[in-house]
Amino acid sequence: MTAALALVAAAASQTGLVRKNNEDSAYSGRWLLAVADGMGGHAAGEVASAAVIDALRVHDAEVAPPTLLEVLGRAVTEANGEVARRSGEDPARRGMGTTLTAMLWSGDSFALAHIGDSRAFRLRNGTLDQITEDHVLGKLVSNAGYLAPVLSRYLDGRPDRSPDLSLREAWPGDRYLLCSDGLSPVVPAEQIRDVLASAADPAEVVGELLALAEDAGGPDNVTVIVIDVREEGARPIAPVVLGAAAAEMLTR
Repeated sequence: MTAALALVAAAASQTGLVRKNNEDSAYSGRWLLAVADGMGGHAAGEVASAAVIDALRVHDAEVAPPTLLEVLGRAVTEANGEVARRSGEDPARRGMGTTLTAMLWSGDSFALAHIGDSRAFRLRNGTLDQITEDHVLGKLVSNAGYLAPVLSRYLDGRPDRSPDLSLREAWPGDRYLLCSDGLSPVVPAEQIRDVLASAADPAEVVGELLALAEDAGGPDNVTVIVIDVREEGARPIAPVVLGAAAAEMLTR
């Protein structure tokens, strides 16, 4: 397999039909792609998710493949520290937290960092696999009237908060999905697989997945990044910041 692969990505984030604010944040760049979901019911979830994405996106740079895990792990530690810093600035923010699912790519490999219940999926040869494990204790009924997760692990600034880290190899033709829980498990995995397998363009996939989340009632914020792995020469999409992190940038 050639080590010269290119990523083509599309991304979007929406508030949904029930929530008033978008507490999701995301970044889709050349080497780094990440989704963070500010925790509902916690103070300033949008601040926490924006803080993590803002800290992570400075690491959107090419690194040597053997250092992928080290670089991404250190970046998440820095991002968690930024949550602690912002939490300490305002008593109203104490207790805020966020999930994080992030990829850092180099060559034909990527490091995957995951904490919380946002998810990463891989479509390979028509088979869809969830490549992250949800960190949840159970479910509770939220104000939106659906079963919301009770997280066992997330980023809230405490020094003992560490993600699952793994190193993975990609194949040309792979398609990856990063999403907040506004998509999954609101939309069944079978429908997600069918859309990922049937639409050729990542932007079309994103649009169809958002429409499915809305058709399911749109009970939560929904953020989706779709990444295609292609032979070198594909033209990558310019970096983009989404959701609460993008809104925060506009106020600076």
